[in-house]
Amino acid sequence: MSIPHVPVLRDEVIHGLAIAPGEIHVDGTFGAGGYTRALLASGAMVYALDRDPDAIAEGSGLVTSSDGRLILLPGLFSRMDKLLAEQGVDAVDGVTLDIGVSSMQLDRADRGFSFQQDGPLDMRMGQDGETAADFLNMAEEEAIADVLYHFGDEPRSRRVARAIVAARPLTRTSELAHVVRRALGYKAHDKKDPATRTFQAIRIHLNRELGELEDGLEAAERVLKPGGRLAIVTFHSLEDRMVKRFLRDRSGGAPQGSRHSPDVSGTGPAPSFERVAKPVRPSAQELERNPRARSATLRVATRTANAAGGMR
Repeated sequence: MSIPHVPVLRDEVIHGLAIAPGEIHVDGTFGAGGYTRALLASGAMVYALDRDPDAIAEGSGLVTSSDGRLILLPGLFSRMDKLLAEQGVDAVDGVTLDIGVSSMQLDRADRGFSFQQDGPLDMRMGQDGETAADFLNMAEEEAIADVLYHFGDEPRSRRVARAIVAARPLTRTSELAHVVRRALGYKAHDKKDPATRTFQAIRIHLNRELGELEDGLEAAERVLKPGGRLAIVTFHSLEDRMVKRFLRDRSGGAPQGSRHSPDVSGTGPAPSFERVAKPVRPSAQELERNPRARSATLRVATRTANAAGGMR
């Protein structure tokens, strides 16, 4: 039995977006539709995007019941400005992004995102291109180690990569998890399964998730009208650091030069976002209800009237 979809920090997201009935909002990561339902319930017109064909297909019922207030678009959220332009929309009141793998993808063994159930080594969000099996069976050992280190924070990435190469060919999630556990000396009573870091790293690499996030933040900046709100939920430090840095830079909070440098205050780009509210994390009640929320962080920012891209 699959775990019911529970949108992480849903109420906090909706509060941060401060939706007025009739506003136009973008859900850039539709997934199982949790945030979109909340946006619709708040009175918004919603354009929802997803790169996963399954999400688009399974969202058709919600489109039908939305009385014309939901438009579901297949595609990457990094292309939201282009996809919206094709619909005749050039500016919106809010953008919501829930970064990472969706509950729907995690819960389906045949998608290969999780080792909780055995399935093919796939991990493709868009169901096209290179699979996890393709990468692990063809890449050089050094390339695999780099992916595990940079995207999974795996301190023993070289040991794991060496074990993966020695165990080729790998075709199943259970095989990969076994190889990683054996390489790292995992015991059943250990608090965290070390395979988690490897699966995360491979998934991020295959789906270009960090590049997609970087491009998506800039696309959201372009489509938000003055006063528009951006709400982003992230699930690990790599993503959150990117979001924090982007919003800091775009709100005029970038670090200045040393005290020995000339005073250049007031000469930089005009801020495209107002200073950001403090990050929000799940309450104890939400963590009890939904353990997957444990690493989530929400950041909300408001668009100014200045040009996107830090340009005056």
